[in-house]
Amino acid sequence: MQGLHLTADLHDCRCEARWLLDASTLGTACMDAVRAAGLQPVNQLFHTFPDTGHGPGGITATVLLAESHLCVHTWPEQRAVTLDVYVCNFGGDHSAKAQDLLEALVALLRPGHVERRALQRGQIG
Repeated sequence: MQGLHLTADLHDCRCEARWLLDASTLGTACMDAVRAAGLQPVNQLFHTFPDTGHGPGGITATVLLAESHLCVHTWPEQRAVTLDVYVCNFGGDHSAKAQDLLEALVALLRPGHVERRALQRGQIG
């Protein structure tokens, strides 16, 4: 069950508002980024939350991967996004692909500040 779990908290995203508000648009970008990284999508769910008194509703975009998952959550009223990429390394090391996927989404969303974390899961070897 060895794998790599990457997270990134994106603040002050300077991307076009559609990336934070339109589930279909963000979902397509997620699927494109997954494939470009060389990972295999198995299923997907892109959900837009309703507007609130604090502002427009955000998006949760989830892509189930043969290697594990990608989750993206947007907070358009704060111009913030959280990214979560987990790949298991069963049958091969997918760590570089996970890094490529995360970096592609960070580049798309153009944050002013990023907090990144990486967690090695399970035993290596």
